Amino acid sequence: QVQLVESGGGLVQAGGSLRLSCAASGSIFSIRAMGWYRQAPGKQRELVATITSGGSTNYRDSVKGRFTISRDNAKNTVYLQMNSLKPEDTAVYYCNAQISSGSLYYNYWGQGTQVTVSS
Repeated sequence: QVQLVESGGGLVQAGGSLRLSCAASGSIFSIRAMGWYRQAPGKQRELVATITSGGSTNYRDSVKGRFTISRDNAKNTVYLQMNSLKPEDTAVYYCNAQISSGSLYYNYWGQGTQVTVSS
């Protein structure tokens, strides 16, 4: 069984910073892409950033230059450094990972962590 556990959310003023972490644990053979998504009230879940096992990254336009995704493959952990936060970044942030416990890869989600940016 595989689990993704997120931490690091909270309340911050506009212009501030937060760092999210997501650690994968359990029966893990290999992890491909890892990423962060977010969902604001009344809106659909949207991709924030992804990172491949080789370190290639992808960001949504609205966070480019402010957010940085990284991963520690030895710790099965992905991070999201969020700087210059804006009120519109307020959402529940979810970690996602493509994980194999043997031969097939499955998509796993964390439980979500709330990020609130006050103006």
